[in-house]
Amino acid sequence: MMNKTTDSNSERREMVINMGPQHPSTHGVLRLELVLDGEVVKEVRPNIGYLHRCFEKYAEELGDYASVTPYTDRMDYVSAMNQELGYVIAIERLLELEIPERVEYIRVIISELQRIASHLLGIGAFGLDLGAFTPFLYLFTEREKILDIFEKTSGARLLYNYMTVGGLMKDVPKDFKKDTAEFVKTFRPKIKELNDLLSYNKIFINRTADIGVLPEKVALNYAASGPVLRGSGMKWDLRKDDPYSIYDRFDFDIPVGSGEVGTLGDCWDRYMVRVREMEQSLRIIEQALDGMPDEGDVTEAVPKRIRLKEGEIYCRTETPRGELGYYIISDKKGGPFRVKARAPSFVHLSMLPAISKGSLIADMVAIVGSIDIVLGEVDR
Repeated sequence: MMNKTTDSNSERREMVINMGPQHPSTHGVLRLELVLDGEVVKEVRPNIGYLHRCFEKYAEELGDYASVTPYTDRMDYVSAMNQELGYVIAIERLLELEIPERVEYIRVIISELQRIASHLLGIGAFGLDLGAFTPFLYLFTEREKILDIFEKTSGARLLYNYMTVGGLMKDVPKDFKKDTAEFVKTFRPKIKELNDLLSYNKIFINRTADIGVLPEKVALNYAASGPVLRGSGMKWDLRKDDPYSIYDRFDFDIPVGSGEVGTLGDCWDRYMVRVREMEQSLRIIEQALDGMPDEGDVTEAVPKRIRLKEGEIYCRTETPRGELGYYIISDKKGGPFRVKARAPSFVHLSMLPAISKGSLIADMVAIVGSIDIVLGEVDR
């Protein structure tokens, strides 16, 4: 579709083109309507709803709180463990359950491994979008090591249904601590390799620095969270600022953007926050491995049947993409009366028009990749 407009100096032409929903760089079935003036993006209109995940309606129709957990996996399917954790914590708070120490430590270790795995995929795909193929292969190799640990632990590599209300589906295998410690030891040097290969590569910097700048004030107005918010310089992380589980026991830093190679809040800052978050996740995992009790039944606090009193709760956790919140209303029946998920990918996609105006078509690929959306979470 083309629109012609004429001013006093010259004839200008606007073109509306579709990026997606089958575009490899939209990271899912997302359609972006781009209003272009030549190669300059004048307006972006995100079109969603192609995936129809229907998580919230499924949760309300199942009639059982425990049966909801597998469906949380399918929202952000590359960080499924983090999705499960937020939901089970919400139900546990309504039940006022006391969780065994061993369960808490395992949950933290699993969640941080999942954070690293998610960032490895996000960073690798981001580099691939911009033409860097080799880093994608290297990072996928490291991600496979985490998925091997998850497969030994839960039996699955993508959708786990491992965390349950009150505990875990089953105990970790005997070599869990050894395998995890080995991964931490071998992965730490790989982060330096990543920085040498991609992060400080001149071509990569030229494609990401000063592109898609998100000022801190705009990020807050759009309710951004996670690496997207921290990339704009805001030091906010729920693991520190509103602790859940046993995160208050661990010593770790919160990486934020600084405009190191460009403008504060650009694509490179958002990317680099994720790289540095992986280093902090390694620190948390090491401390959790040291403190994890060797003995304990991970199913002893799991209720045989979940019956909640009438009430409501909003529980939020820090997933790889930001604040994931579950708002749950109980009406004393077998399952939830209402379940609402506050998904960070949905929030971040809504601000795409604000940070894309005036960019080039090629820059749109970088901007979409830098906010690291998962469409299962958008079309939940």
